Amino acid sequence: MAFSAEQLLDKVNTYLATMPYMREPKGLYAPIEYVLSLGGKRIRPVLMLLSYQLYKENVDDILSQAAGIETYHNYTLLHDDLMDRADMRRNKPTVHKVWDENTAILSGDAMLVLAYRLMNNCPDSYLKQVMDIFSQTALEICEGQQWDMEFETRSDVTVSEYIEMIRLKTSVLLSAALKIGAVLGDASEEDAQKLYDFGIKMGLAFQLQDDFLDVYGNPKVFGKNIGGDILCNKKTFMLINALTLADGHQRKELEKWISSTDFYPEEKIKAVTELYDKIGIGRICEEKINAYYAEGLSLLESIAMPSGKKEELKSFVCHLMNRKV
Repeated sequence: MAFSAEQLLDKVNTYLATMPYMREPKGLYAPIEYVLSLGGKRIRPVLMLLSYQLYKENVDDILSQAAGIETYHNYTLLHDDLMDRADMRRNKPTVHKVWDENTAILSGDAMLVLAYRLMNNCPDSYLKQVMDIFSQTALEICEGQQWDMEFETRSDVTVSEYIEMIRLKTSVLLSAALKIGAVLGDASEEDAQKLYDFGIKMGLAFQLQDDFLDVYGNPKVFGKNIGGDILCNKKTFMLINALTLADGHQRKELEKWISSTDFYPEEKIKAVTELYDKIGIGRICEEKINAYYAEGLSLLESIAMPSGKKEELKSFVCHLMNRKV
């Protein structure tokens, strides 16, 4: 019997909630339980289970690996929050605020080890392939984070560099979840790679949509105030393209707002958004999102199995992108 994405989410949450932390000291493990209890969409473990379910039905057999990828994802968020000095995550205080920075570092390190232990808990016949995918992905995410940090102090970031950064920072973990699910499901090497590439395209579309919504989204729908990227001069697809395509006057205006330290937030958001409108940045971004989305769906369609079997995976990804199936 095939499970819905919602049923798979319930399985993941139940498994995560019942994972035993019987070791001491509690001061190391309490922050881990806290982070994993904050919830979230559990996109990565659900993708892993949906991918596996294309080939096998007994999804309970790989809940350890699903929990592993979610534990790893939350470890990256814990350390990201510390590096960004973020106070809140999912409307709750971050670990370094509830405890302290040293605890956040050490508990994050322990989460990484626990993620590897959970991922490692699979039959020997799959072990090397699964761990090779996972380890390569973990390394690439570190590379993406470093690029992201370096972009903060650079004024010459190109669109291709930005796309590569978000591929590493966002897409590869989605892809790894899909590919590991396929490998554990005994998919062909070709199918496993197509699912990986599908994840890359959808991850890029997902991140570019996030960039777009930060400028043009409805705060009530988006779940946060818009304009945050504009206020902190974040090198997004929107800003990089605007700086590249602006005429002399528009570029001068953009650079004035980027360098300004004394401004009313609403005024800066309005002025930069108007410049984006004049340059046509929203349309360019939407076209790129649509292209990645179409390429991803085409890869999924090319997997040689009945469309009905792929429907739940397709529906789940479409829902994430707020698209109709």
